[in-house]
Amino acid sequence: MNRRLIGEGNATRVFRLCALFTFITLLALLASCGTPPQKQATIPATIPAPSTPIQPAQVTGSVENKSDPLLQFSALEAPPAPREFRAAWVSTVANIDWPSRRDLNTDKQKAEIVAILDAAQQLKLNAIILQVRPSADAIYASELEPWSEFLTGTQGKAPEPFYDPLQVWIELAHARGMELHAWFNPFRARSALGKSIVHPKHVSKSLAHTVRSYGDLLWLDPAEPEATAHTSAVILDVVRRYAIDGVHIDDYFYPYPIKQANGQELDFPDEKPWNAYIQNGGTLVRADWRREHVNKLVESLNRQIHQIKPSLKFGISPFGIGRPDRLPNGIAGFSQYDKLYADVELWLEKGWLDYLAPQLYWPIDQTPQAFKVLHAYWLSQNPMNRHVWPGLFTSKIDQSEKSWKVEEIQRQVEATREFAAGGHIHFSMIALLQNRRNLRQKLAVEQYQAPALVPASAWLPSAALLAPELKRNLADKTIEISVQNGVGGQGNSGARLLAIWKRYQQRWVFSVQSLADKQISVADDTELGAVEQVTVSVVGQNGVESPRKNLKLK
Repeated sequence: MNRRLIGEGNATRVFRLCALFTFITLLALLASCGTPPQKQATIPATIPAPSTPIQPAQVTGSVENKSDPLLQFSALEAPPAPREFRAAWVSTVANIDWPSRRDLNTDKQKAEIVAILDAAQQLKLNAIILQVRPSADAIYASELEPWSEFLTGTQGKAPEPFYDPLQVWIELAHARGMELHAWFNPFRARSALGKSIVHPKHVSKSLAHTVRSYGDLLWLDPAEPEATAHTSAVILDVVRRYAIDGVHIDDYFYPYPIKQANGQELDFPDEKPWNAYIQNGGTLVRADWRREHVNKLVESLNRQIHQIKPSLKFGISPFGIGRPDRLPNGIAGFSQYDKLYADVELWLEKGWLDYLAPQLYWPIDQTPQAFKVLHAYWLSQNPMNRHVWPGLFTSKIDQSEKSWKVEEIQRQVEATREFAAGGHIHFSMIALLQNRRNLRQKLAVEQYQAPALVPASAWLPSAALLAPELKRNLADKTIEISVQNGVGGQGNSGARLLAIWKRYQQRWVFSVQSLADKQISVADDTELGAVEQVTVSVVGQNGVESPRKNLKLK
């Protein structure tokens, strides 16, 4: 049930399920997904230090949840950095998130970028997933596809005065210590929301023989080699030219099915390549044949992205319900395996991605699509231990009578921590930016008190990072930081962030800042007093920390 294309009714389907389950049944559902990991403590804003000086090797203090040994630390040794992927999707299709209108000039577009990133930084998010290819068009300077009409109102028209939006998003996100992932729609060529005259460079003109008409959609046929080659070329072009932190594709592989007047689903019109396949001796049934095309794209993208930039993350955000033959008892709903031809479980089994963001767009208590049960299911299908960061339907909070309660999203954030999943993604940024029903404030105060590093991706290669050098400046109460590249420290795999712990008499306080800012203030805090110790590490693109450097001030 993809909610990303607000107003595009033929792209999503709502499945009404009326079965009710008892508490015993729900326990059975959880059991069928395997035993979830132990509960992870909520990340506190500050961490109490022991009240009396002690030797690190003798006694340890702990955070508020004393039962969690992972958060224990010695008196003079900073605790592990908190880690959690906190992201938001920024949709450009239909101007859902950015830009707010199709007729904004460059200055107004840039001002909106700053407003979004400032709000995300204040909320202590650490990643933005920006839609750069909504409908076989581009929110960046491209030789392969035309400028998006959602940017300027006319497909093929560049911003005026000229600038490259993706480059600005990257630079401003990195300046705030945030990751920027480029989000591509792999096969949608045009939707009913497209109003502009089609540009000659658009695939519906330049590769017309690979594009199918399906309802009011135009769709690149995954069975056409030229279509998949073009999608791959577009994505890899961005990988080569931009300092993005991740490639992200969504759930639009084959279109969500639409129904005809007689109530029957309209089949996707791929008869030409299907008939050619059969005539050439193909043996797969049609559904498996379609899935094979999608599988080849996913495997190829994963391989080629990492050949170009080995440390770059590749993520996919599929529909939230998996294969019908593997689902826990009682879970029901739309089958992306049978309708979108997405074999997500296979991708996890093969390790063809670095993170999965299943769209779990249902309330925790909606039993047939229970949030926790589906979350546990995806974790159980993950033998390669890739990241699983669920998508949350945060935009379901609005001013209508049908709005979710803010507490629903807060509970879902906490639910991801129960499974120690390491992160989540909000769909979409507009709900946070508008602070609907005081959502942003509540999350800031109750769920995001402290910043967090993006979880490390241990399977991705990492450049060797050296510990930073710290020099105290007594005159202005600052510490100057110098960083060496280290062995192989270059490009996107080099140093990106500084992780900083400050110890006051009673508290450790954690913060993160861009490597471009090489000065740390150690001025007294009005509540906590004087800084007694500072610990700093360098963080690489894939989340790996350098050795730490400590500086005692008292």
